[in-house]
Amino acid sequence: MMADGYSSSKKTDDICEEVCGQGHRGALFSMSRIRCILKGIDLRALILFLVIIPICSLGIYIHGQKITYFLRPLWDKPPKPFNEITHYYSENVTMEELCKFHGWGIRDYPRRVFDAVLFNNEVDMLLIRWKELHPYVTQFVLLESNSTFTGIPKPFLFRIHRDKFKFVEPRLTYGTIGGRFKKGENPFVEEAYQRVALDHLIRLAGIDEDDLLIMSDVDEIPSRHTVNLLRWCDEIPPILHLRLKNYLYSFEFKVDDNSWRASVHKYQPGKTRYAHFRQTDYILSDAGWHCSFCFRYIHEFIFKMKAYSHTDRVRFPHYLNPQRIQDIICKGTNLFDMFPEEYTFRDIIGKLGPIPRSYSAVHLPIYLMQNGDKYKYLFPGHCRRESG
Repeated sequence: MMADGYSSSKKTDDICEEVCGQGHRGALFSMSRIRCILKGIDLRALILFLVIIPICSLGIYIHGQKITYFLRPLWDKPPKPFNEITHYYSENVTMEELCKFHGWGIRDYPRRVFDAVLFNNEVDMLLIRWKELHPYVTQFVLLESNSTFTGIPKPFLFRIHRDKFKFVEPRLTYGTIGGRFKKGENPFVEEAYQRVALDHLIRLAGIDEDDLLIMSDVDEIPSRHTVNLLRWCDEIPPILHLRLKNYLYSFEFKVDDNSWRASVHKYQPGKTRYAHFRQTDYILSDAGWHCSFCFRYIHEFIFKMKAYSHTDRVRFPHYLNPQRIQDIICKGTNLFDMFPEEYTFRDIIGKLGPIPRSYSAVHLPIYLMQNGDKYKYLFPGHCRRESG
């Protein structure tokens, strides 16, 4: 009870009362002062705020994309399965018999075939592709831009290396297009812009109704016997995807058999549009090869990583380090440090780690096999790349 008649019921802490209220008592009470200051603060919450949250934030920043891909089965569903068409082929079997195996008739004469591609920098792959298809393609159509999909200026590389492709000159429709160089734009917009231009070039090449049009990237190579089958057989589907053997870096690292974006169309004027997405439920099995990032030089890997539509995968500058890229090529691991793009946890886990090495060089593109010394880097056991 105080003298003026008022009283206080406030509780005090002896230490705080003694120490905090008497700052002149010196260093002997420094620890007690700290205890007083921290009085009422939850130390676990403080540790969470100062240590655990920053660590978790850094982890999400570094591995966020990987986490998203790993959790894909939770937010995405696999597409509708294809209607798989069994592919029959053997040497010295007549085309009539091969068409009959597939349930198709035989034509009196083969369809004309147009092979159309957008070209970036895959000089070796383009040569291997066109040598493979040369016997059965009526017209080769190539469009090249002075811009990558990401707006990076580039020279017209096909024009520079055109002498290597003299064998197709009589059947070549080549066009160029200027890039729009719009900074910050989604790369898929530029890609779509170039594909629309390729549509126009295909028409200039003289394509007509019921001609076959191959739509695929340069490194998605249909086998020549597949193209010959489709040009001779009657009653084939109007649009047919091609299931290709899927390789990474070379034919040493076979990923799977699930490359499906390549397609063949019976051309319909006013309706057929050049695209690189799913356009039908029908797919022909074992129809060729997809060799992704199959470059001779390290600088070509770096250029492609910065140039193609998925440039967001280059999240850190060290991803473009030449020595890192060389090590990854020889290990068969991922250039972008990503989890596999699959729709089930089972498939994701099954593909974790390096791609198993293949020791087979059987049934590869013919020109590749005929020029083994020239393209040694694409064969098993030769992962070292040139730096020039």
